[in-house]
Amino acid sequence: MKKVLLPLFAYLVIAGGAIAEDKKAEPADWIYLDNGVYRLGVIRHFGAGIGYLSRSGSTRNLLNHYDNGRLIQQSYYGDRDGSRWGDKPWRLNPVQGGSYKGATPELQEVKAGKSTLYSRSVPCHWATGKSLVDFSLEQWITLQPEYVHVRFKMSYRGSASHAPRHQEIPAVFLDASLSELVLYQGKAPWTGEPLSRHRPGQGNEYFDLPEGWAAFIDKSGLGVGVYVPSAERITSYRFRGGAGSDCSYLSPIATFALQPGLVFAYDAYFCIGKPGEIRAQFARLKNIGESGQKHPGDRVKAGDSTGPD
Repeated sequence: MKKVLLPLFAYLVIAGGAIAEDKKAEPADWIYLDNGVYRLGVIRHFGAGIGYLSRSGSTRNLLNHYDNGRLIQQSYYGDRDGSRWGDKPWRLNPVQGGSYKGATPELQEVKAGKSTLYSRSVPCHWATGKSLVDFSLEQWITLQPEYVHVRFKMSYRGSASHAPRHQEIPAVFLDASLSELVLYQGKAPWTGEPLSRHRPGQGNEYFDLPEGWAAFIDKSGLGVGVYVPSAERITSYRFRGGAGSDCSYLSPIATFALQPGLVFAYDAYFCIGKPGEIRAQFARLKNIGESGQKHPGDRVKAGDSTGPD
């Protein structure tokens, strides 16, 4: 198995790095979508990062939004730049939700309907809080009857070239009650072979992702599945810090370098259910994608200005 570099954002959360200052979202700061099946909420001052997901009519939030580091959100990594996260040397790290000291991103545009939302923001450096004007983060959210579709896009207009890093696509922080990780790890994906179950600890653990998806479930078997067709591996852990910070984390991984002119876009899908239901839904999405009806492409190459409409 090839060596995988640690996604640093994930590692230092559980390795003693400072936790982001808790800046609770006021009711007016939320934007909610609801299609009668799913209810999803984003937080304006966290760059419209996703902080709420439930079935419509339920008051149980299956996500963790304890701080602006814990959301479903975009986060990318470049080279070391002399910055520090607490007492830890850090690197260029544009984060959709803001910085660990509470600096908030610039939300430049947000348009929301009943079941759709578009946002565009300028992220902050996680360690320094500086507004990173060379980056633009966009997201298109659509609630479907069977799943939630999010199209993420990052554009980099800077002049500096960085080495390849493992990137979170995206970072996903779930409620601590979802404690068991479920995914397929065999050699015959999408054939109905048994799923694997794990209970990650407080250190990052890595798993191959033959079917492109993983889920965290609770004691009843209900949970949230995450499907990123372009991902081949994930990293995951459980954090137990108390005071509402407890969470389950997973992130599909992609490896690429921040280079001048880079535009990186990908599709992520989320659904609520039991493992068999989640797997069946993602299998249907895979088949739709292979027929060319749903996936416009997971990656946009450097210098290519095209993206989703």
